Amino acid sequence: MGLIGAQTIDVHAHVVLDATMGAAGAQGPELTIEQPPRFRAGDYELVGVKYRNSPFMDPQLRLTAMDEVGIDYQVLSPNPLTYFHYISSRQAQHFCRTHNNALASLVGDHADRLGAFAAIPMQDIGFAMEETERAVTELGFYAPYIGTDFGVALNDSSLDPFYDLLVRLDVPLFIHPAPAGIDGPAGDPRLKQFDLDIIVGFAAQETIAVCTLIYGGVLERHPRLDVCLSHGGGATGYAYGRMAMAARKRPWASDALRADGAFDALLHRLWFDAHVHSDDALTLLKQHVNGEHLVFGTNFAGWDQQSYDVRSEAAPYADNTRRLLRGAVEERSGR
Repeated sequence: MGLIGAQTIDVHAHVVLDATMGAAGAQGPELTIEQPPRFRAGDYELVGVKYRNSPFMDPQLRLTAMDEVGIDYQVLSPNPLTYFHYISSRQAQHFCRTHNNALASLVGDHADRLGAFAAIPMQDIGFAMEETERAVTELGFYAPYIGTDFGVALNDSSLDPFYDLLVRLDVPLFIHPAPAGIDGPAGDPRLKQFDLDIIVGFAAQETIAVCTLIYGGVLERHPRLDVCLSHGGGATGYAYGRMAMAARKRPWASDALRADGAFDALLHRLWFDAHVHSDDALTLLKQHVNGEHLVFGTNFAGWDQQSYDVRSEAAPYADNTRRLLRGAVEERSGR
């Protein structure tokens, strides 16, 4: 089947790999076998989520679960708890290499159903570029997959060579937040209860990323760069009017950004997964972003995965996803 023949494609599906346990040294990750299960990454501990003997770690269980909900093809991405964007460069390099090698082996055994996104160490942009190129050209991965926060803003000029590389390789960039405080700054303490760091914290980070890419000139400097953000870009659909007004009115806005239609044109360049949990939210998002730049996602096996057959819901996005993932990669990788 593969990417080309799939009628339903899921691009929001994280994976946990046995081979990466301890690959970041003292940072972990670490998975206990006690009950309830505990998963530790840096100073962050997730309690009660079953990773082992679940679709997160067992590819046969994943494929069975995909069949049950009607997903033909899935692109596996790093667990956001293990981006490790703030640990030492040496540890991050080892972790990402270990992760990507293990993931390449996993998807290689199931190439008709599974593809991969690469983990890369954004605290070391030179190695991040090297690992991106290796993952794409040697391992057949579709794109790098990063967090929203790694010590420099997405519009920092130090990232321009990285964006240039993505354009040269003709691959997109996928961005998905991680909870604050795993191995970097602690973040807002008010988000530490009720899972607010993922319920609303992720939405805030995604919205900030959208604004930074547009206001910061990233899309203008790299007119062929494709970036896809998770969860509909956070609050982008709701905050569209305020975001567009700021582009016209605030003193930091460039002359080009102030021009009529400029903000909308740049916003329409961005891609979003449509995993927003509400028909109303999706309708609002579609009113303001490019409908041909929406792709399908599930957060597969996670707490907020759709619990029903998604064929009719996912099918309209399949061609968009093929365009974003450059179906020609199938020829490069032999998939």
